[in-house]
Amino acid sequence: MAGTDEDAVAAADDALYVLTAVLLTPAKFPSVLGDDYPEACAALGLAPLADGYGLVIGQDGSGARWTVVIDDVSLVAVAIASWDCGMEYDLSPDERTVVAALPGWPLAVAVAAPGVPAPHDPDPEAADCPPLTPPDTSTWGSAQRRLGADEIALQWAMWREQIDDTVFPSPNGGSAAGDRGDKAADGVTTDGPTPDGVTTDAAASARDTSPDKAPGAEAAESPVGDSAAGDTAARPTASGAAGKEAPQGHSGVRRVLAEARAYVDSPPPLGRVRSSFASGDARTLRADGPGWSLVARTDDIAFVLLDDEPGEVLPVGRGTELPGLLEALDKMAVRPS
Repeated sequence: MAGTDEDAVAAADDALYVLTAVLLTPAKFPSVLGDDYPEACAALGLAPLADGYGLVIGQDGSGARWTVVIDDVSLVAVAIASWDCGMEYDLSPDERTVVAALPGWPLAVAVAAPGVPAPHDPDPEAADCPPLTPPDTSTWGSAQRRLGADEIALQWAMWREQIDDTVFPSPNGGSAAGDRGDKAADGVTTDGPTPDGVTTDAAASARDTSPDKAPGAEAAESPVGDSAAGDTAARPTASGAAGKEAPQGHSGVRRVLAEARAYVDSPPPLGRVRSSFASGDARTLRADGPGWSLVARTDDIAFVLLDDEPGEVLPVGRGTELPGLLEALDKMAVRPS
């Protein structure tokens, strides 16, 4: 995919109406595309360069969807930060920074450029590869599971408040929710309901659009071991309501914790464990693996989502082992530069 011809690159770059942009780096990538950075790059046919990429998403003068890949990561980072602060920023990549112009969009974008035809795939003759399409999140699976984890990381306070501190006590004796609005580590915000009630959307949230200017961009050790939860623990579902009880020794959670521990001894592919800022001295940890996602705060509990349990969110109490595991994962995690 990365080898589109020079004419396609020029057409997509010169006449691009920018709708939004996202980062594709080891520490920040659209997790809907994969469990780790190399997998996300592979979804776009890109080599997993150490410094990563910026993805500029927009339409050409005919309304066709294009994703322009650039190697000027800092330019995209500045644009996203400006949009998040409500400021205008004219994201106009230098032609020399363009790595590829890929037809289509890898993420669902809910806005369109004014004054041009509605978004559509480019003419097949304009590119030598099939157009990119967003992963299917209409039913529960790996993509929606990762989006659910994005939402928990983004709205940690809301999810943590649903957990009874008499069952999962916070280390400080009060609410361990922290600041509302913690950002997820993938660089894509989340908005809108999906099946099973998980409030996630793969679309980078462009709030308003004008040509070449994007105003915004960018998703139980309870049931296990010596849990603070005792023999059973009520758990929330992905819809946010109180869920059914999870028996102690939940096999899926046991597997996730075992695989996460294995990451400490045998580092996984880049980006499978990421660490981002949280309130106070804490960090927000995100780990993914085959069929599972884990979101945790280093000073608090963890949440586990499984492909095998649609819509379920399994809280993991600190117990005696989780703090050490989270500390070890944080030390080896990829962090934003």
